[in-house]
Amino acid sequence: MASFDVVSKLDHHEVDNAIDQARREVVARFDFKDTGTEIEKTEEGIVIRSNSDGRCTAALDVLQSKIVRRGISLKALDAGEPKPAGGSTYRQLVKLKEGVDPEVAKQIVKLLKESKLKVQAAIQGDVVRVSHKKRDALQEAIALIKAADYELPLQFQNFRE
Repeated sequence: MASFDVVSKLDHHEVDNAIDQARREVVARFDFKDTGTEIEKTEEGIVIRSNSDGRCTAALDVLQSKIVRRGISLKALDAGEPKPAGGSTYRQLVKLKEGVDPEVAKQIVKLLKESKLKVQAAIQGDVVRVSHKKRDALQEAIALIKAADYELPLQFQNFRE
């Protein structure tokens, strides 16, 4: 029985590289001079600090451009609003989304059942495993899932026959 897994994973090495590139660009750009703008990765996500909410938003744009160049979907980022962080600084938290959310997993299973493709879909933690006897049915299932637009980046792994 052939199968594949629907997952949502980030390449953290590429994210770190994008953050490093964004940090360098912020330091080098004239419009960020003397704004105290910082970009760092923490346990909760990516934190952007600056002296105004406009500078936080501009730094986020720089970060997003670097992330896209590294081949990471912007759907993996969940940017909050810049908030005052004491003194004259603002702080913006950008959370990184990873793993297939249980609600999205249910939507994928429902989509596959309603499609009349005779594939079996099972939720296994933060992964959806799809299986069928024939490879062609699985390829149709992948095309169907790609066509449906979900709020997180999905990858298809472990394609086995």
